[in-house]
Amino acid sequence: MKRVWMAWVACVAAGVVLLAASHVLGPETAPLLGLTQYLPFPAYLGPAVLACVGSLWLGWWWRGIAALSLGLCLTVLMGLAWGHADEGHGRVRFMTYNIKAYMALHRPGGVAELAQEVVEQQPDILVMQDAGQLMDEDEPGAQPLREVLKRHQIYHFGQYGVASRWPLKDCEVGGIGTLKRSHGFVRCTVTVEGVSLSVVTVHLVTPRDGLNATREEGMDGLQAWQDNMSERLAQAGVLAEHLRQAPRPLVVAGDLNAPETSVVVQTLLHTGLRDAFSSAGKGYGYTHGHSLLRGWGLSFLRIDHILVSEDIGVADAWSGGRVGSQHRPVVADLLLHRQ
Repeated sequence: MKRVWMAWVACVAAGVVLLAASHVLGPETAPLLGLTQYLPFPAYLGPAVLACVGSLWLGWWWRGIAALSLGLCLTVLMGLAWGHADEGHGRVRFMTYNIKAYMALHRPGGVAELAQEVVEQQPDILVMQDAGQLMDEDEPGAQPLREVLKRHQIYHFGQYGVASRWPLKDCEVGGIGTLKRSHGFVRCTVTVEGVSLSVVTVHLVTPRDGLNATREEGMDGLQAWQDNMSERLAQAGVLAEHLRQAPRPLVVAGDLNAPETSVVVQTLLHTGLRDAFSSAGKGYGYTHGHSLLRGWGLSFLRIDHILVSEDIGVADAWSGGRVGSQHRPVVADLLLHRQ
């Protein structure tokens, strides 16, 4: 029995170290490693916990290996953040929310649930993705959300909506299309306390098609996943070029469909941005997955982000409730004057 547990601990340790290394170096370096970014964490946390239990019948050396494996799971693989609040003034509460309007409109009380989430978070600036019909003044089902935002100035284009307590100006649409599809983002300027804040909201291509192909077709679906991954990387590259030319201070927020360790998000961070949750949040901040693990209600992916330029402080950041949408919102208290 001891040899079985030794083999289990060794295999788990090797797998965890490989995954942790890929997260550090960039999981998109290989299609299979890229897929592991979207694994529910119980898939690797469970074996690591079992390895710790089994190591109790082994020597201290094996117990140490098992404990290290579990530690890597809980920190690097699961994306544990333990940020620290910045100091400064000019507080603005910013919220990004993929509201899945088409689902909310067809679900009894769905729009009211979205509106309640906004009421609970009380954002000064709210950017929405997959907002579609809910931004249409002629859509009667949008009334609960529009009532909550009646004191906000609203700009919308396509799937995007921007709502601000302060006036919006110079709103424009930018392109991040690929050879396969047209795609865009929205940028607006919000002036607060004499500071002109550039706000960008974006929604990168979903990994759903690629993930479904590999789940249904196995290795035969790997090419579809590779194409899906490459398209998202291409979008991030084009967007990064726009961001380098965008005026500061700058906030980029939305459903990036990729975790922070991905090359997708790192490409955007390399333009001089930082992730608000990693900077000042604590915990895991997962925003997606609770609608996938039915019966569990467990979020396991942090794919929605608020990215800020270095001149903006972050006092706090957190993820919101799971009732209104397949995505939890991300909320951050930003400081326009960072010390």
